[in-house]
Amino acid sequence: MKPSVGIEALAVALPRRTLHLEDLARARGVDPAKFIAGLGVREMAVTDPGEDSVALAATAARSLLEANRIDPTSIGMLAVGTETGVDHSKPVASFVQGLVGLPRQMRVFDVQHACYGGTAALMAAAEWIASGVAGGKSALVVCSDIARYGVKTAGEPTQGAGAVALLVSARPELFALDLGVDGTSSAHVFDFWRPLGRREAVVDGHYSIDCYLEALSGAYRDWRGKAEAREIVRRNGTSLPSEQLAAIGYHVPFCKMAKKAHARLRRCDLDDVLGAFDEIREERDGAASFERQVAGSLTLYTGSLYLGLAGMLHTGASGLAGKRIGLFSYGSGCASEFFSGVVGKAAAESIARARLDEVLGARERVTVEEYERLMGLPPDAPPDIAPAPGQFRFTGIQEHRRQYAAG
Repeated sequence: MKPSVGIEALAVALPRRTLHLEDLARARGVDPAKFIAGLGVREMAVTDPGEDSVALAATAARSLLEANRIDPTSIGMLAVGTETGVDHSKPVASFVQGLVGLPRQMRVFDVQHACYGGTAALMAAAEWIASGVAGGKSALVVCSDIARYGVKTAGEPTQGAGAVALLVSARPELFALDLGVDGTSSAHVFDFWRPLGRREAVVDGHYSIDCYLEALSGAYRDWRGKAEAREIVRRNGTSLPSEQLAAIGYHVPFCKMAKKAHARLRRCDLDDVLGAFDEIREERDGAASFERQVAGSLTLYTGSLYLGLAGMLHTGASGLAGKRIGLFSYGSGCASEFFSGVVGKAAAESIARARLDEVLGARERVTVEEYERLMGLPPDAPPDIAPAPGQFRFTGIQEHRRQYAAG
């Protein structure tokens, strides 16, 4: 029997300021509905000079440890998934280890593959624990990124930032992984990339959507074959295999992408399992399926997937407890993975310790003018405020060394 491994607890860190997309649309001479209804986005996080990927990651990690009263010596691995590193050699994880006060006797590294990095780190941690070589210790996985496309670019309304810290252990109170039941799909493509020396990403938008959907098809079919072999899902006359999952969370570069993804996933089942596609029927059934399985994951959204998972459990952990859900992670370039697991019976209590309402409520609305000023600052600009209690902030560079302060 395979050991039970997964996410025991999580915590979230967000920038202190947010830009409402209604304000941005009016400043750009665009109908607000194009952003709010068209993209499914109401607001986006805006970072200031003190909020880099290290500060966000360390803040999330510290919050996780304190809220769950975790003994740092119980952690034997720290992995950070990020595409927003601050140094070509020294990983974000190394900064986090020192800032949070984690022990020296641990494995510390970063994982980079666009938005898939966090999932690669999660799987490495889970398999390390499941193998038995962890010696009873837990792992800390942190996903931390800042997405920048630039002022007045096509991708401007899909920018954002945030970090989520995951405690991975043999006590998966939040989410127990179906170990060995995962589907993958990867390919060498140029759909999104950020050459060294650039702060803003380069993206081929329509092509990236095509790459995402192609990867989803391959990863889901791979997962479905393994899930059927393990009898996690079954082909029967009453429901599609994907409908046997209580909820599904997708990598979401913008909220409407989740609708495209869910339609593609259902099309895989309809084509492969039923061998037929009724467009009129699917328009009706697909919409109901989306509301039941996916909508709950869009309260919070980020390309890293795990803020979406946090939002899903924040709004529906009680109803999902003991049920199986599916998750799809995509990183441009590209790599993807569809995997599943069971929501823990104590998930509601665990997610409550993340205090998501408090984290969201602490943010302040920024004007478009202030947002543009912040976007124009150099990456090493000095911060304008001290860190709040429980948070970290970048404070400047001394002799080529990045400095951080704790609140």
